[in-house]
Amino acid sequence: MFKVIFRSSICLVAVAASSAAFADEASTAHAVADDADSIIVTATRAPLTLDEVPSSIAVLDKEAIDRAQDIGVTELLLRTPGISIARNGGYGTSTSLRIRGAESEHTVVVIDGVKLNDPSSTGGGFNFANLLVGDIDRIEVLRGPQSILWGSQAIGGVVNIVTASPEKSLEGSFDLEAGSRQTVSARAAIGGRTGPLSWRLGGQRFATDGISSHAKAFGGVERDGYRNTNLSGRAELALADNVSAEVRGYYSSGRVEFDGFNTDSNDYGLNKEFVGYAGLNFDLAGGRFRNRVAFAYTDTNRDNFNPDRARPQSFEADGQNKRWEYQGSFDFTDRITAIFGVENERSDFRSRSPSASLATPLPAFVRGKAELTSAYGQLSIEPIDGLTLNGGVRYDDHDRYGGQTLFAAGGVWRLATGTVLRASYGEGFKAPSLYQLFSEYGNVGLDPEEAHGWEAGIEQHLFDRKLVVGASWFDRTTTNQIIFNSCSFPTSTDPLCTVPGVSPVTPRFGYYLNVARSEAHGVEASAALTLGGLTLDGNYSWIVAEDRSEGTANFGKWLPRRPRNTANASASYAFGFGLELGAAVRWSGKSYDNASNATRLDDYTFVDLRAEYALSDAVKLFARAENIFDEQYMTAFRYGSLGRSIYAGIRGRF
Repeated sequence: MFKVIFRSSICLVAVAASSAAFADEASTAHAVADDADSIIVTATRAPLTLDEVPSSIAVLDKEAIDRAQDIGVTELLLRTPGISIARNGGYGTSTSLRIRGAESEHTVVVIDGVKLNDPSSTGGGFNFANLLVGDIDRIEVLRGPQSILWGSQAIGGVVNIVTASPEKSLEGSFDLEAGSRQTVSARAAIGGRTGPLSWRLGGQRFATDGISSHAKAFGGVERDGYRNTNLSGRAELALADNVSAEVRGYYSSGRVEFDGFNTDSNDYGLNKEFVGYAGLNFDLAGGRFRNRVAFAYTDTNRDNFNPDRARPQSFEADGQNKRWEYQGSFDFTDRITAIFGVENERSDFRSRSPSASLATPLPAFVRGKAELTSAYGQLSIEPIDGLTLNGGVRYDDHDRYGGQTLFAAGGVWRLATGTVLRASYGEGFKAPSLYQLFSEYGNVGLDPEEAHGWEAGIEQHLFDRKLVVGASWFDRTTTNQIIFNSCSFPTSTDPLCTVPGVSPVTPRFGYYLNVARSEAHGVEASAALTLGGLTLDGNYSWIVAEDRSEGTANFGKWLPRRPRNTANASASYAFGFGLELGAAVRWSGKSYDNASNATRLDDYTFVDLRAEYALSDAVKLFARAENIFDEQYMTAFRYGSLGRSIYAGIRGRF
């Protein structure tokens, strides 16, 4: 505790001395401090202003993203309430993001309208490891169940990412930076609008020597590097005043070095991700009836190698999604709007883990597939000025688990006093992933996970929105939650601790099973103050996420890798001559690495400093120092984390 207070005090002295700091919760602070009537949220699948959204939400616009200077999307998201991550080392290593203590696969990630998930991953979710800021123009984080519009697995929430769209006849941008551990990042984009056609192309190359994935405290010494190349593009053609066609694409290719279990090693992995989208938009009834028909495709390919093995390749997997969807929205009046749609998603995967010995034949791929057909509808009504109510229903038909109906409802009330009241309720249903069912650790007897949750919050705007304070309470219950159960040999007599259908009997390290129940509840609080060039803000999250399985040894234990307490604080000051200085503090309380809570992950505090200087309206120099006290910490046991880092660069927006 003394170390936390001491370091936080030093940070506050530095902020006072510089009269500056950085708004690390700029996502929320920047969005709320401005006129909320001008901030349009698209994660709701229909354009709504910030004050019309019943769920808790954080918004990062391009200005906030640039000011943050972060390389990865996870670093940006960590500055918002209710978010925690677990990472197996430095940049590029496996990264799990959790919203309000939910499982990482309970977060739906969307890029330009396409849901991202890897059917070959353990939980069928999205790995944030290779998601760099790139040409991203906007990020929206909806916290709490969002299953009606975004699918039943959106139990924790939705991260909606929008890449930049052209606004001029010809425009471009670039970012170039370098820093600690031979880190270099170069990004550029160009686009424009010509008659009925608008287009934009962007690309980025990132490289770093990295740190040892095996933590220094446990003997890790060699560095594990990371390389990533990503490309994005979009084009839209107006075929008529009320008809347009569009295509979008995103590609990422990464190479990351990592370590074996409890030791340095020469392992490395190759990861390729492709996202494609083609859609037709057409409006009817004078624009009151808006329609979209689209096809989306995702393909994630992962391969691991160790050159010290006789057979270098140790793992290979591929997961694909093919998704057809129709979405419509109809304005009955200027106060009543309906959103509705139909979706069909087909997923398949294959994976195998070849033996190191060349004498052992290559195993056959483990394969699995699933089909999910859904229909949904949501009605939004504004019965009186300032009050918006919505309610919705979704029906999912899974080819293995049959039908499931989900409900949601919410409301937001904007009072003349500058007070905004929010409340919402939502349900979720997630079928086991293909990997959990059919992999070498699979269990075809798994049941779907089911969840329901609610939240209520208040936000107060004061002094013409110069001061904004808010808080929300949430509560969520999940039943049949799926976990990995380890096996011990030769003492285990559990029949599921052997590979099903294999003769002779072959033991396995573990398998997936349902636990009876988990619960999460907590409070999220935030405040932001803007006085001229000075911005102060902060947020605090208290999240209790526990195993509530009656009659088990882990009843009442913390769910793994979920700190109960987290906080962010920041300040920034923009001088009148183009200079902006800033500092930020992040504190994360203790957590536990395993379900039995036998392995503790200590709390930690790190401090960042940032600076930016405008050479002109279009070109800026920037620099930042991250974790300036070189705090050593772990978000996953035995895995290293980045220490003190310094970066500098230049950016242009034309």
